[in-house]
This record gives sequence, C-alpha cells and structure tokens, in this order.
Amino acid sequence: MIKKWFKLKRNHIAPVQFIVEGYEGMATVSTIDSHSAIIQICIMPDFVQEIVCVMESLKNKYFLEEIKYY
Repeated sequence: MIKKWFKLKRNHIAPVQFIVEGYEGMATVSTIDSHSAIIQICIMPDFVQEIVCVMESLKNKYFLEEIKYY
C-alpha cells in the first residue's frame, strides 16, 4: 500500500473519509491525530493515479494540505 498524509480542518475529516472510501477497494482513510486533524490515506498500488486525482479535486473544497510524514 502507498501511504499519504494530509492536514485539514477537523470538521472536514468525516466528509473526506466518506468520499475517499466511497471508491471501494481503492483506498482507506485513518485519522492519525484528531486534534491536529491529520489523516492517512492508504492507497492500493493499482489505484494511485485515480486517488491522487480525487485528492487533487478535494484540495480546494476541503483545504487539504499534503504533508510528508506523520
């Protein structure tokens, strides 16, 4: 699995999780730090390009900031 981490607003964690996990079998979302609002996305290797596109489309609406590692 490919792992990516994102920082976002706390109240945006659930909507982003529901959207990403709606693409069943492509990726899962885990809240790493709810206080700092950091999530981890575990992406199946065959779907990296698709999930990267999804995350790019969500960046503006949900103010996502990709971080290197948490």
